Amino acid sequence: MATTWILVANASQAKLYANTGPKKGLALVKELLHPESREKAADLVTDRPGHMQSAGNGHGARQPRTDPKTNEARHFAQELARELTHGRTSGQAGRFILVAPPAFMGLINEKLDGPTAGLVSDRFEKDYTKSSEKELASHLESCIFL
Repeated sequence: MATTWILVANASQAKLYANTGPKKGLALVKELLHPESREKAADLVTDRPGHMQSAGNGHGARQPRTDPKTNEARHFAQELARELTHGRTSGQAGRFILVAPPAFMGLINEKLDGPTAGLVSDRFEKDYTKSSEKELASHLESCIFL
């Protein structure tokens, strides 16, 4: 039976668990933290918006296309997607279950490559990052055999 990796994440932290088969439970593989996602938006921007020349006498100010917190969440989603891809390509995992709040789930899904996304069997749009392993196992019992 292929190892299933369960990614439990939000924009600032993630835990990666493995389940190797029936009655094997969950084993913590890795914990990842992204403290930048908890920063205030003003602390993530190093400078005021740049100025650009505009027609006429006025000056315009250019705002970033995305707010800094969303940008940091995207960076973390990319990091998590790389972890999952590495698990697939190295043969450490053959199936994935993703657990994340809806907005962050969308960012993770954006960043997954096709072959890795194809191995995602279940998605739960919840924030279970504060759940114990026992609570998490209870939430996931419908898709893994503990």
